[in-house]
Amino acid sequence: MTRVAFIGLGNMGGGMAANQAKAGREVMAFDLSAAALDKATGAGCAQAVSVAEAVSNADAIITMLPAGPHVRQVYAEQILPNAPKTALLIDSSTIDVESARAVATQAKAAGFRFADAPVSGGTAAADAGTLAFMVGCDEADFAAVEDVIAPMSRVTMRAGDHGAGQAAKICNNMVLGISMIGVCEAFALAEKLGLEGERFFEIASKSSGQCWSLTSYCPFPGPVPTAPSNRNYEGGFATAMMLKDLKLAQEAAAKAGAATPLGSTAEGLYALFDRLGGGSKDFSAILEMLRGNAPQPN
Repeated sequence: MTRVAFIGLGNMGGGMAANQAKAGREVMAFDLSAAALDKATGAGCAQAVSVAEAVSNADAIITMLPAGPHVRQVYAEQILPNAPKTALLIDSSTIDVESARAVATQAKAAGFRFADAPVSGGTAAADAGTLAFMVGCDEADFAAVEDVIAPMSRVTMRAGDHGAGQAAKICNNMVLGISMIGVCEAFALAEKLGLEGERFFEIASKSSGQCWSLTSYCPFPGPVPTAPSNRNYEGGFATAMMLKDLKLAQEAAAKAGAATPLGSTAEGLYALFDRLGGGSKDFSAILEMLRGNAPQPN
């Protein structure tokens, strides 16, 4: 039986760890939250009292942590000193490219295989085991990474060497953030012009305006029953998380000398929406701000 250590059991990590357990793997889980640990136990995982204990006998180690500094610290201070050298290390956090490459360099110097493997799909896909993984790793390690990820994944793609997974993630989410704002602006305008939202969806989804933000994640309630817009924008991908990813994209663009004016504008709009109280809502709820009716947090 494959022994998996899973570190970080938040909104995404909890569902991901549960799917590892459902696949029949022996999962040793750790999180600073007792409630998250209890939930993981209910899903078939075993509780560890520390990161060191969780990784001490692991074949594979998966981390899902908030930001680059957390990843750097946890790997340097707790994972690399305590994990078996044979363990495959996979970080699925969304962090800056520089941190991903720094951790990869440190891990390889210590004799480990390492992959940055951020995800796309939100909490629903994390729970269902249908995430898309974007992997940065040595080509020779990809098959092993793909095998570990399989219980959590709909599709796993190698983006390139270390750091490429994070680059793909922040670029992808910049597209998503920009396109969602465009879709929301169009719905808000359609309403002002007297065009019913359902009719606009019917037309745009079969015309050149068709995109994922419209047809798979419609911000207007009704046309796509599974979209968070039908649950008062609860669940899904929080505005605060989209804002984090857009900030990462802008930081990367500044360092690379890339022009991303729409990405910058999207960051500014989501920052405003966050300040108005929308941070905990799904990012598609920015439609409410464009209507002049920003939602308040619970």
